[in-house]
Amino acid sequence: MEASQGKKPTAKRAGPAKKRTRRLPRTKYTQDELREMFRRFSIQRPEPKGELAHVNPFTLVVAVALSAQATDAGVNRATRDLFKVADTPEKMLALGEEKVGDYIKSIGLWRNKAKNVIALSQKLIDDFGGEVPQTREELTKLPGVGRKTANVVMSMAFGIPTMAVDTHILRIGNRIGLAPGKTPDEVEAILMKVIPEEYLYHAHHWLILHGRYTCKARKPDCVACVIADLCKSKEKTTSEPAPLVPLPPQVIG
Repeated sequence: MEASQGKKPTAKRAGPAKKRTRRLPRTKYTQDELREMFRRFSIQRPEPKGELAHVNPFTLVVAVALSAQATDAGVNRATRDLFKVADTPEKMLALGEEKVGDYIKSIGLWRNKAKNVIALSQKLIDDFGGEVPQTREELTKLPGVGRKTANVVMSMAFGIPTMAVDTHILRIGNRIGLAPGKTPDEVEAILMKVIPEEYLYHAHHWLILHGRYTCKARKPDCVACVIADLCKSKEKTTSEPAPLVPLPPQVIG
């Protein structure tokens, strides 16, 4: 019998592959170690504060939006005079994009940021009655406001525990194994899961300030670190923690 000369049967098309949810990496610290770590931070800085100067939720939104790829000190210098004349969406809108730009020319990407400040002011007036919303979903609808900015505003303006992952927290999370995530969202998710609840509200600022002044990017100042004995970083140069004493009050602006 001759072999069939017909076409080969068409292979059955596979259905769409199921998307696997990536399991988050695990912190290298036990709950006891985490509690001791943040206990020490709480003694060192009992009332940590963000270092962006502002007078109300609106000026905070503007300041945080302006801080992308800029230092807090640089933003404070630029907004010191701006916020004296425009501390509401209505006043900012009346000032106009060109004049806003004149105030913030010392900040990187100032042209695009001036445009966003005017656009978010208009959005607040049109959609929120001139008031800054309190939810992440609504905040991220504002021009120039991403998840990190929304988290900062929720925490600092409205007292909602969040974790705004900036370059300092992303670095620390991975360097010391506290939250070894590949992205800011992963680091945020790990930290929100493992930080003891009683320390969660201030944890965001403790970690940022620790990264800014102690666990620095180029060269960590390990001798000044109050968690040197707990730290699991391969980069650390000492296992002797610094004296646990309160630091001088922060000076903002």
